[in-house]
Amino acid sequence: MESIASGLRSASTGCENQALEQLRVELVRLLAAMDRAQAAFDVSRVHTSQAASARNVIDYVTLRQHDLRELQDELTQWGFSSLGRCEAYVRNNIEAILGLLSRLIPLASNAALSRSSGLSFQQGMALLLERSSALFGPRPPGRSAHIMVTMPTEAASDYDLVRDLIARGMSCMRINCSHDDSRVWERIIEHLHRARRELNLECKVAMDLGGPKLRTCGLPAGVSSIRLPPGSQLLITTDSQPLPESQAARFKKTPQIGCSIGQVFRNVRPGERILFDDGRIRGFVKQADPSYLLVEISGDQSKTEKLRADKGINLPDSELRLAALTSRDIADLQFVVNHADAVSYSFVRHPDDVLQLQNELLRLGRPEMPIILKIENREAFERLPSLLLTAMKNPLIGVMIARGDLAVEMGYERLAEVQEEILWICESAHVPVVWATQVLEQLAKRGTPSRAEVTDAAMSVRAECVMLNKGPFIRDAVKTLSDILTRMQDHQSKKRPRLRRLRLADNLASDAMN
Repeated sequence: MESIASGLRSASTGCENQALEQLRVELVRLLAAMDRAQAAFDVSRVHTSQAASARNVIDYVTLRQHDLRELQDELTQWGFSSLGRCEAYVRNNIEAILGLLSRLIPLASNAALSRSSGLSFQQGMALLLERSSALFGPRPPGRSAHIMVTMPTEAASDYDLVRDLIARGMSCMRINCSHDDSRVWERIIEHLHRARRELNLECKVAMDLGGPKLRTCGLPAGVSSIRLPPGSQLLITTDSQPLPESQAARFKKTPQIGCSIGQVFRNVRPGERILFDDGRIRGFVKQADPSYLLVEISGDQSKTEKLRADKGINLPDSELRLAALTSRDIADLQFVVNHADAVSYSFVRHPDDVLQLQNELLRLGRPEMPIILKIENREAFERLPSLLLTAMKNPLIGVMIARGDLAVEMGYERLAEVQEEILWICESAHVPVVWATQVLEQLAKRGTPSRAEVTDAAMSVRAECVMLNKGPFIRDAVKTLSDILTRMQDHQSKKRPRLRRLRLADNLASDAMN
């Protein structure tokens, strides 16, 4: 390395020295900004094992507050790291470049060489691997990513299903507390323990709290759906209180449907968007009142949609002041802390939501239980660094990219960008990620995958765990996903392509000889 630096130094002209000095100045400024951000954060707030990761995520977020594209081009032109893969070791990467620059620039300061307190690339990757193994279990043989599978109700009465899923590659079982009850959950977990003993394979249990899901409800008896042509109006009411007589008369001819959590009406403003049924039906709020929302339906002028009960409602523009833990969640937590390896936290929005769950786990005697934050709304995405730093009070945390609700909230056109950003932020915090929603869904439900979902499954190898939803062909889906992940791990690690030997590269030499 020293001989290379010496050769480059002797070849440098005055103009080149000036360009290199400007690079050095820009990098030093970035470090100074990181130092200021670090000084503003009390690292004692996080678990001692999370301190280095907390510092690194602060460094990364500070780095990404700057437009680095021109700097990256300059670094690449000179053959330095472009900082494009620095998530897990931000400060160390920058200081390594400064170290090289100090050897190339006459009279450059060497102060940066002795200041390093950041993790190295190897340390950052080791932390991520260690936490992934702690959260989801040891790496499955031949595979870098884990497979999580959502349990159907029949898993409580079908031991063979649970056994087959583990045998084919499931390494983490997901139980959704929004469905079934503790008797069903307990039987499913009993089947899991039996299968683990029989197969001598590890499989963790993650249980999702239901959370405050907004849903349609309260259709009149005998009415199965409401027809909603574009431009029509819809009245959303609370599920618990009828409208006052004066308002009821005013909206007598307007179709009505209830909302499962009407208290959110207080946080909604006219002009904000409202989406139903995974975004299939869209509209905007014309009038907002504590007891109702008047909505105008938008969309294709030639298409009339039907809205039924028990369909999701999303309010992506509204700042909802809604506790992420419901009374049912608090009741379910008693079972979760006694039977699960991790708790998945639904509809988290604010750091205070995380603190509320941590306080409940403390009350129940399991304060260090691993928490998986489900990122499924705009507020959680925009507050992700703060959510992570708050959750780091626990020694082990994870993140689930809940791409269904997230796509509805953020817009489908932004989903690819959003999931990339979540992956980057989580890698900088050395937090394992679950890639979830509609992975090989057509295969699981119909028995045949689409081309697009196979590609999506291949890209999921960049996460530490991939989630499959239930379906009649879930056994085939697990086997197929395991095969895809096994093949892809030799080509991709996080956002770094791995340059394994390609057989197709042999063809050129072979053809040239013929």
